[in-house]
Amino acid sequence: MTDLASIEQSDDFWARVRMALGALRPPAREGMPSEGPAAQARQAGVQEEIGRSWAMAATRLVSMSLLVIEIDRMSEFFAVYGKDATDRCVRQVMRAIADALPRDGDLCLRMGQATFVVALPDLPLVPAKTSAGHIAEAIRKLGVAHRESHAGIVTVSMGLAVINPRGEYDTGFFERAAGALKKAQRKGLGRLQVADLRPAEERRRRAA
Repeated sequence: MTDLASIEQSDDFWARVRMALGALRPPAREGMPSEGPAAQARQAGVQEEIGRSWAMAATRLVSMSLLVIEIDRMSEFFAVYGKDATDRCVRQVMRAIADALPRDGDLCLRMGQATFVVALPDLPLVPAKTSAGHIAEAIRKLGVAHRESHAGIVTVSMGLAVINPRGEYDTGFFERAAGALKKAQRKGLGRLQVADLRPAEERRRRAA
């Protein structure tokens, strides 16, 4: 039987996700296509993958890292180069991310027009930061021209959240990673911002 409360919570979660992702990028220019049913299906897949990775880490009592990655100045890229070039760029970036991931079972999931999510169970902070560095370098090596970017090529900004999962999946974990991405983008192009949730989590546990 369908749990109405679960549906309402899921709807509320994705409303917050859309708000967070909308704040990450400038308004669309020159007819940048809006997201539709396909994007909603991708979002559901992302939620499922994060929840699965959370459950795995919680069962094993290990850390979990979450990367939210976005192509810098994608709206400007679209305005200059058009839809076909934008689609090719997104595919190239997604493949570069997937190839740079540390383990065969790690997945790069697309979420939104130029946003990607990577859930990394059993990967603590230091190796997760190393993986983020490998991803950034792989995308720079693509050398995709972007004349509207100060870098001159396509780059990505990243938000990294790390936690020690316990119990059921906390959707606030994704929101913290998305918030870290937003902070990274405020600092410029090709930046990484980390949200380490473990210290606060440990303090709450000791106080309980």
